Amino acid sequence: MRLAIKISSFLLLLSIVSFLSSCDRFRDIDKTFEEIPDTVVSDNVVDDTVDDTPIKDNGQQQGDNDTVYTPNKYASRLEVPALDPDNLFVYHCTYEIGDSVMSYCYEYNKEKYHSNWVAFRFDSVTRTISTSREDNFQDDPKLPFYLQIDKMSYSGYDRGHICASADRLYSPEANMQTFYMSNMSPQLSQFNQKYWVKFEDYVQGIGRDSKFCDTLYVVKGGTIADDMILGRVTRPNGVQVVVPAYYFIALLKVVDGHYSSIAFFVEHKTYDHAATDADLKNAIMSVDELESHTGIDFFHNLPDSIEVDVESSYMLSSWNIK
Repeated sequence: MRLAIKISSFLLLLSIVSFLSSCDRFRDIDKTFEEIPDTVVSDNVVDDTVDDTPIKDNGQQQGDNDTVYTPNKYASRLEVPALDPDNLFVYHCTYEIGDSVMSYCYEYNKEKYHSNWVAFRFDSVTRTISTSREDNFQDDPKLPFYLQIDKMSYSGYDRGHICASADRLYSPEANMQTFYMSNMSPQLSQFNQKYWVKFEDYVQGIGRDSKFCDTLYVVKGGTIADDMILGRVTRPNGVQVVVPAYYFIALLKVVDGHYSSIAFFVEHKTYDHAATDADLKNAIMSVDELESHTGIDFFHNLPDSIEVDVESSYMLSSWNIK
């Protein structure tokens, strides 16, 4: 009888030890979860990748490999101007032959409900034509809901593309992305359909010509400073979108490692004619001069020694302009 009691006590003791050990293991698991840092989504960077891994405040992606699809990877591209920390940096990508291709990116002003600029490039992938116009206007899914402006037409203005539909014909997805309302600007109909189109056609023509350049870097936009707008237009949800008084284009091309630039600055108004070659030429200025008009630091990712020289002047002959 005493032996049975001893055995029973021993087994009870083993059970208690096993239970305590199990608790320790659970505490270790809890500790492991506690040591994983909370993911913080930056309000100033909007990701557009397939895995949609959240982004930390410093702009770096959290994960085992923080060099893949991080905002800094795209912000360091030659076509991307210097970023304003008060605005949102947004980029849209497609996947071509197993690799990520940036369709375009932009900086969004949260007070004006309009982009500061939109940047993209024509290269061996993005200069190709393999699709047509999608014509499907929609809010940008990468913008927070409170910054969306509804897909309806502007009252009294066209929904004018910044990155034109015809700029992104290398894939159906890329073209569809150009119809996000974040890429739209309120444009007077005649300006949008008859005047500005001349400048868009020029950019597309040289951008798709592989003999003209290896890569063409493009930044386009409308002025949104308080003293450089025509007014504001009210959207169905009540937000007021600024109407630019001027539109601009900054171009940088590289040929065999040599860089050159040119810029255009165009007043937003109703013209009595479609733009001509002379109108295109009259709108030309250096990138430095465009920076003085817009306050935007274009092509700042070039080495300083190259940037200073390239942005200070232009040669019409090197840009197929007579």
